[in-house]
Amino acid sequence: MAFVAAVLVSFIPAFIYAWWVYWLDHYEKEPKRLLGGVFLWGAVVAAGGAYIVNTIFGVGVYIITESEMAADMAVGSVIAPLSEETLKAFAVLLVFFLFRKEFDSLMDGIVYAGIVALGFAATENVLYIYERGFLEDGWEGFWIVFVLRVILGPWNHPFYTAFFGVGLAAARLSHNALVKFGAPLLGFALAVFTHSLHNTLAGLLSGGEGLLALFAIDWFGWLFMFAIIQVALWRERVWIRTQLQEEVANGLISEGQYRVAASALRRFAALMNGLAQGRYRATRQFYQLCTELAHTKHQRATLGDGPANTAEMIEDLRARIRPLAESAAHLP
Repeated sequence: MAFVAAVLVSFIPAFIYAWWVYWLDHYEKEPKRLLGGVFLWGAVVAAGGAYIVNTIFGVGVYIITESEMAADMAVGSVIAPLSEETLKAFAVLLVFFLFRKEFDSLMDGIVYAGIVALGFAATENVLYIYERGFLEDGWEGFWIVFVLRVILGPWNHPFYTAFFGVGLAAARLSHNALVKFGAPLLGFALAVFTHSLHNTLAGLLSGGEGLLALFAIDWFGWLFMFAIIQVALWRERVWIRTQLQEEVANGLISEGQYRVAASALRRFAALMNGLAQGRYRATRQFYQLCTELAHTKHQRATLGDGPANTAEMIEDLRARIRPLAESAAHLP
């Protein structure tokens, strides 16, 4: 009963948090099947693999040092950050290489990294809530660990892994060889460093004041990543406004549709308008394709002709947008 409860209180909030991450990507939603796949990778492959690696190395350190404290510190500060961030990063890398067309903005890197990390955190939370909460202190311990990890500290793993997602996205959007090679490495290093910093402080700080200090540091980091998200959304909005001006001039989209495409609030209003008129699906698809067109044109203008941004792809997107333009809802 307690284990089932731990699964429910870990995974249900994780799904809610994942939906919020999905919602944050206002302009170009990622395929739900792909997001579900990376969430599953985080929950099963990354979490399971990290548990095995951490356990093996933790036992090894204990055998060598005969110190439980040394084993805990080695796992928390070094082994876990490296193993967990590596296994989570592998899912983001798979998307980057196998579904390159879907990886065309900073927000994409943050979204895929955040979703795989939430899957990982959900499984990890089950173990903490059940083993370190319920088995040690009963239901009181169960709910204390739940509040600490699921309510007060849900964004730690997404925060760490998001650095790697941003690094990959920066490499994808640059033609500079140094950025292409260095940005993912820097992103991974920051993911491991922030993860290690949190675990080290969690091991050193104690008592209520220590816990408050740890959460203050965590929340500062989350706010920093939220600021990066706002910058990423602003950049996308600029790309859309710039690249779709030509489409208004050539008659592909109207001036009203152009204004909606470049505004998250106007998009929401247009979608609600489309829902009321029975045109929700066409409206959603229309503005999604408009964003894809803007991204593809921007990449071709800045990176040149490439496998994910060819002139043929641009014309194909225009051909797909054209029949939807009449049925897509927009605002006056």
